[in-house]
Amino acid sequence: MLTTLDRYIIKKYLSTFFFAVLICSMISMAIDFSDKVRNFIESACTLKNILLDYYPGFVLHMTGLLMPMYTLIAVVFFTSRLAFNSEILSILNAGVGFGRLLRPYLIAGGLISLMHLSMGHYLIPKMNQKRLWFERTFVWTDKQQIKSNNIHFMVGPDVKAYVKGYDKNAKRISTLRLQKLEGHRIKSILEADNVIWKEDKQKWQFPSYSVRTFDGLKESYQRYNVPVDTVINLAPQDFIFYHNQNEEMTSFELTAAVERDRARGFSNSRLFTIELYRRTADAFTNIILTIIGLAVAGRKVRGGMGLHLAVAIGIGAMFILIQKFAISFATSGNVPVWLGMWIPNLVFSIVALWLVSRAQK
Repeated sequence: MLTTLDRYIIKKYLSTFFFAVLICSMISMAIDFSDKVRNFIESACTLKNILLDYYPGFVLHMTGLLMPMYTLIAVVFFTSRLAFNSEILSILNAGVGFGRLLRPYLIAGGLISLMHLSMGHYLIPKMNQKRLWFERTFVWTDKQQIKSNNIHFMVGPDVKAYVKGYDKNAKRISTLRLQKLEGHRIKSILEADNVIWKEDKQKWQFPSYSVRTFDGLKESYQRYNVPVDTVINLAPQDFIFYHNQNEEMTSFELTAAVERDRARGFSNSRLFTIELYRRTADAFTNIILTIIGLAVAGRKVRGGMGLHLAVAIGIGAMFILIQKFAISFATSGNVPVWLGMWIPNLVFSIVALWLVSRAQK
């Protein structure tokens, strides 16, 4: 059961954490507004788009990215005040060990980690859909990237597709070639020109097409000049992608996208996998930085809160730097994705253990 000391520290922790989230969110909104105010004025967006579609998602997005930093700042801030007022020293002198003092910190840090986990895997991506729609429509209108020439991918377990050219505006494929495979051999090739997407039917229309069939050394050729609608595991949105497309997908959607893209031979699957592991790793970072914050700020020093905050910001900066390097290594394939995303946590777990061993007992 929670004692009076536990409730006191948990209340201090959570209140300081949410206060830090509030202040930093207001600052980030002010900076973002000053950066995009010209786009807001010149574009056709409404006040409703700005206040309801964009900024709720923006605030949650920034909170998800910086929550470990908010956790570290909150722990250092209120623990430093407790140490300055000699409350930490009094608690230790009363016979409460450092491990017992750490318990309410871990409870509060665990609650924040659970909140971060649920937000990162579902809520934040859902809110990012509106935020990214707003940015792509009214701010970064030139960020859309199109796969338009010489595209190869699998549309089935034994069907390979080749697209010579794709027109985004007309939703038209200049030349489409479907190869039916049997092991390492090609059994048939279907080729069609000017393939058009029919939005009402959600199908592709072949104005005409030809089929080559191979049976050993024998080859047969047939030409069909009758329009036909057909279903292919391919849609117009598969040709369009954004560099931050993974931010608007929930973890269930990311998992499905990874399986789909791996089957098709796309390279996007690695970026989706990195995002999936990052969301879980970042949530556990809150617990590690909670331990580091207590070990750093639990000792009364001459520099006081200012020194503690400076050390905390330095530790946070080092964490972000190591995380960026780890993401780069995981993206390039030098290390497995799961290891790359957990390298910062592993490194700072060692740092946390070393700081705890030297903390005031």
